[in-house]
Amino acid sequence: MSGTSQQAMGEATGMAGRYARAIFELAREESALDQVATDFAKLANAVRTTPDFARLIASPVFTRSQQGKGVSAVATHLGLSQLVIKFVGLVAAKRRLFALLHMIKAYNSLLAHHRGQIAAQVTAARYLSDPQINALRDALKAAMRQDVSMDITIDPALIGGIVVKVGSRMVDNSIRTKLANLKVAMKEVG
Repeated sequence: MSGTSQQAMGEATGMAGRYARAIFELAREESALDQVATDFAKLANAVRTTPDFARLIASPVFTRSQQGKGVSAVATHLGLSQLVIKFVGLVAAKRRLFALLHMIKAYNSLLAHHRGQIAAQVTAARYLSDPQINALRDALKAAMRQDVSMDITIDPALIGGIVVKVGSRMVDNSIRTKLANLKVAMKEVG
C-alpha cells in the first residue's frame, strides 16, 4: 500500500472512519462526491465558528431528539444536500455527533485518495486569500510531488503564520511557536 493509501485508510479507521466510508460510498453511487465535500466544508465551518452549534454536537446533555432537530435545522439553513442532511440525522440518532468533525476529516482523506491526491491540514491565523491558497497549493504540490487537497482551518491563537500537516510531516511557521521558541532561548541565556 502506498503512503497515500496508508494515510487515507489510517484516517478512515475506527467509528469515524466507518461513517466516513459509508457516506463516501453513498456519495460515489449518487455521483455526489464533490457536493458532499462542499456540504461538509460548510458544516465544519459552522461547527468551528458557532459556539452554540459546537456545544450542541459535543454535549451529551442534549437528547437525541434535541440534537437531531438542531442539526437538521442548521443543515437546512446552510442549504445542504438531502444526502448530507440524512447523514447528519443518522449520526445524531446514533449519538455520534461528537465525532462529526473526525468523520468529515476522514471523508476528505478518502476523497483525496480517490482523486489521487494527498490530504494536507492547514491551520492559518487568519483567512487566506485565493492567491495565497493557490500559492500554498502549488508549493505543497511541488514539495510532495503529488496533487494536494487542503483542509484549511482558522485559529487566531497562532497570532500569525500557518501550520501545515501532511501525513506525519508538520511545518509550524506560526508566530505563536516562534515566540515560544524565543522564550525558551531567553531562559537558556538568562
